[in-house]
Amino acid sequence: MEKSLESKFAALKAQGLSIDLTRGKPGADQLDLSNALLSMEVFSQTPSGVDVRNYGEPLGILEARTLGASLLSAPVEKTLVGEQSSLLLIYQLILANYLFGLKTPWKDQENLKFICPVPGFDRHFRLLEDFGIEMLTIPLTGSGIDMKVFNALLQEHENIKGIVCVPRHSNPTGDTYSDENITAMLEAGQSYSEEFLFIFDHAYLLHDFLPSPDQTPTWELITRSGAEDQAAVFCSFSKVTFGGGGLAFASAGMPVFNLLARQRASMIVCSDKANQLRHVQFLKDQTGVIEQMKKHAEIVRPKFELAFAALDVVNPEIGTYLKPTGGYFISYNAKRPIAARVIELCKDVGVLITPAGSTYPHFYDPLDSNIRLAPTFLGMDELKVALEVFVTALMIAHQEAA
Repeated sequence: MEKSLESKFAALKAQGLSIDLTRGKPGADQLDLSNALLSMEVFSQTPSGVDVRNYGEPLGILEARTLGASLLSAPVEKTLVGEQSSLLLIYQLILANYLFGLKTPWKDQENLKFICPVPGFDRHFRLLEDFGIEMLTIPLTGSGIDMKVFNALLQEHENIKGIVCVPRHSNPTGDTYSDENITAMLEAGQSYSEEFLFIFDHAYLLHDFLPSPDQTPTWELITRSGAEDQAAVFCSFSKVTFGGGGLAFASAGMPVFNLLARQRASMIVCSDKANQLRHVQFLKDQTGVIEQMKKHAEIVRPKFELAFAALDVVNPEIGTYLKPTGGYFISYNAKRPIAARVIELCKDVGVLITPAGSTYPHFYDPLDSNIRLAPTFLGMDELKVALEVFVTALMIAHQEAA
């Protein structure tokens, strides 16, 4: 280790830091944007005449379904409202296929497989692992999945049940899939099997903080491709209002929609209609949601710009990254197998980063190179220090591996 780096590392360690960069959480100032929800008076009846205090409306109140359908550009009758997060609804859909299936329950089949873009969302991997589903990884190109690899996987493997992906501001790379990429994926998957399931987790659908690529609504592309009966699109308010206290939405073709509704009917007595109405009263409509997200962007943008400035000074021979225009993460790729070592060094100084390998199934990054950074939760001063620690650790680990 060079003397200058050694001295800098020692000085940082002497500060006794305790900084957490592990999860993509909104900062307190972002949560404050929705504080009105905490004291809002909720009417006992919806405009459509439903008593929100009572049982019923398992698919959600009409007003909330209408709001969700407008965000996903899908028909209201094919949209339902759930709780907490898109992840929960996706889990319920996988469970429904496992127990019942559109034709044959997955539990009665062998060697189940799913295609997963990498670097990807660790919670998707954990979900599939729960069901013993083998994960076939596929790289991202900057504008979606690598279609050559996708087609090769379809040719090489039997019993691939589907793909789960984040088509806008992908976690963690920031990829926004092009219309051509999504359309090609839909066509290839349908040709492979009429039961191939397309799961689009639009967790960051609304989360632009810089000018972002245009993208035709995913549901529209699904309809154009004739893939409605094999597709489901999800989004939520987890990072629009409160984490765990928002709403989640799912739109799907009727076979998939009915399967998800059947599973939810076994698990949930009725939906939280009071919270649904509260959110409708607060956000009102699609325009209201967009205005809310503009406020989030004003808070989030400076944090990412600070991170970009810190990472841009690193020699590209050490590592590279793509600048996301939305979402909650930065995906950094080291040129040497040092991700685990970088994270270890950061921890020694008191800065926690998502564990190495988290962006790959079973925590196995074959190159030990990908590191996920989450700038949003920290204040600017703390984030600046955390980035200084990260860059210093990156340079030290790179030298060690020379």
